[in-house]
Order: sequence, then C-alpha cells, then structure tokens
Amino acid sequence: MNPQLEGIEAITGTYAFDLRVSNRTLKLNRFFWHMIRAENRETYLSDPVAAMTAAGLTPEEQALVQAQDWLGLVRHGVNFFVLEKFARVVRKTNLEVYALMRGETLDEFMATRRVPTMR
Repeated sequence: MNPQLEGIEAITGTYAFDLRVSNRTLKLNRFFWHMIRAENRETYLSDPVAAMTAAGLTPEEQALVQAQDWLGLVRHGVNFFVLEKFARVVRKTNLEVYALMRGETLDEFMATRRVPTMR
C-alpha cells in the first residue's frame, strides 16, 4: 500500500504498522487503548475471556493476550503505544516487556544496557 514500505518484510525484526495492519487489528488495538479506563481494566482483570469476547477479539488474538506474548502481539499488528497500556494492567514495566520480547529475564536484559551505577 505504501511504496516507502516496499521490501520492509526483508528486514529482520521490523514489523510495519501501516493502514492495512491498523485496519486488520483495529478491534485488538482498541481493546488495549480502552485500558485507560478503570472500568475496562477491572472488567479485564475479573473476567479476561468475557472482556476479550465483548471486544470482538479473534481466538488467535485472545490467545496472544492471555499468553502475554508481547512480541507476538507486535508481530500480529498491535501498536506498541497501546500495548504499554495493557502492560500496566498486568503489572509489567516497559523494561520487563522489552526483556520478554527478546526472550530474556529483566536481569539479563539490564546487563546489556549501559546504565550508570548508583554510588
């Protein structure tokens, strides 16, 4: 659709979020966006399946959410900015999500960062 994205799939680890992907994953991205509202967070936490079903998520999408498959969700077409909202609901920090996306523990991930030590 966008000529600037031609060949992007050949770049390992790159998952373009364009209009086509946005349209295909609209319900899932809206589901995560709506986590900004306390009532939606409470509904999800009390009955995840009912919340996801009410949002119209496909069985594949529901499985990705339930597994908290962060990289799988991005590959599927979730915008990371709305995924962050869901991470807070399940009590994950961005750093934990980044580590999990790399298949690492938080400690393993942090060991790869140039973080100043506290004195």
